[in-house]
Amino acid sequence: KKSFSSGLTAMEKKLAEYKCNTNEAIQLKLVRFPEDLEDDNTTFNPEYSHQVFGDDEVAFGYKGLKILLYYIAGNLSTLFRIEYTSKVNEKFDCVEADDVESKIREIIPPGFCTNTDDFVSLLEKEVNFKPFGMLLHTYSVHNEEAGEDITYQIYKADMTCPGFREYHERLQTFLMWFIETASFIDVDDERWNYFLVFEKYNKDGATLFATVGYMTVYNYYVYPDKTRPRVSQMLILPPFQGEGHGAQLLETVHRYYMSSPTVLDITAEDPSENYVKLRDFVLVKLCQDLLCFS
Repeated sequence: KKSFSSGLTAMEKKLAEYKCNTNEAIQLKLVRFPEDLEDDNTTFNPEYSHQVFGDDEVAFGYKGLKILLYYIAGNLSTLFRIEYTSKVNEKFDCVEADDVESKIREIIPPGFCTNTDDFVSLLEKEVNFKPFGMLLHTYSVHNEEAGEDITYQIYKADMTCPGFREYHERLQTFLMWFIETASFIDVDDERWNYFLVFEKYNKDGATLFATVGYMTVYNYYVYPDKTRPRVSQMLILPPFQGEGHGAQLLETVHRYYMSSPTVLDITAEDPSENYVKLRDFVLVKLCQDLLCFS
């Protein structure tokens, strides 16, 4: 009896070494320059991975697992690779490693790169990438590190913009890692509006655009002739969080709808605590423009 139970714990110990926390294993990057690929400072990790890897947020079967998901900063062309130092072997360990690749493939659209050279050659074409849709608002933020003002722009896009459908498929994969209860939307429904934030940056004398974040809004019908836009998803990508982009985006969207006589009011679907704080801030700011608050 005894030797049998101790044998199990040795096996359990061995198998425990092959468990990886998927929030740590997944490495995300937004790449502007080839040197970003080697720079750990440009890497960020998910806050959540339970929607892809289960409530434990664990991948079994690998040691030193790295799930690389690198995106070109503007058009979000994707590099997807899996690296590990060792993997369990069915023959000897009688267990099977999780199929990490197919789990990721379920949420990222096809057409991604699997090797760095292809990805870097796509990076050279990034100079051709331009934001989608109609420019609503331009603002700048002083960046201490760069010692200069950086310009940002907010656009309203829709599915008729060439290339936007495919771009949105790549963009929405970030929801899985940063919104606890994220789901993908039905883009064929024309009542969706999309608002996008971009940063302008310079590379070899050219002006390029990097994706900062976005918001989706659904236009509900209100009898007899009004609409009620409802904010569905909103995400500022982690490298840009804490710089005020969420407030700029929400205020721009509010101003956009306020200018329309058919809009009754603006609501939010299942808002998070952070969203509620942000909305309070933006609405107080907008109220200061009203005569009754003067």
